[in-house]
Amino acid sequence: MPARPYRLLYPLRTYLVASGSYPEEYNVMTADWVTVVSSQPFYVAVSIAPERYTYRLVKKHGEFVIAVPGWDLLGEVWLAGSLSGPAKLRELRLTFERGRRVKAPVIREAVANLECRVLESKLYGDHELFIGEVVYTHHSPRAYDDFTPRPDLKVILHLSGNMFLSNETVVTSV
Repeated sequence: MPARPYRLLYPLRTYLVASGSYPEEYNVMTADWVTVVSSQPFYVAVSIAPERYTYRLVKKHGEFVIAVPGWDLLGEVWLAGSLSGPAKLRELRLTFERGRRVKAPVIREAVANLECRVLESKLYGDHELFIGEVVYTHHSPRAYDDFTPRPDLKVILHLSGNMFLSNETVVTSV
């Protein structure tokens, strides 16, 4: 098998995953492997490698936040994915605030934040899949009409390595 066959599924949306307990012990990492599991109740999944600091915090606190960055946060997304451990928080130009229902931080500059409590997790190969119940959501009215992304919302799509794309074309009907 080739070294990285999973890249056949790319480009993927890129998110920030915040974890821990703000302001005492917290972190943020970049994640592409995020998906919806159920709409009612609203469950999401994120896949995290056990060697990540975020992994240890999610295991310890049982909570995480999925932050949806707009294109304007591409530099911060790159840093959050390239630097390791809590020392990177000093490098990031992000504003962290305690969540409404979880202790993990939300990111003020993100266009949306989904506060999640871990329901279960299971190790699959080199990553652990965390299933989280979304217990609270925040979103910017500049980016979403109700829960529908506005056509001018530019999201980050990870192509490979340090290459990213944006959604420049909107299909209105098929």
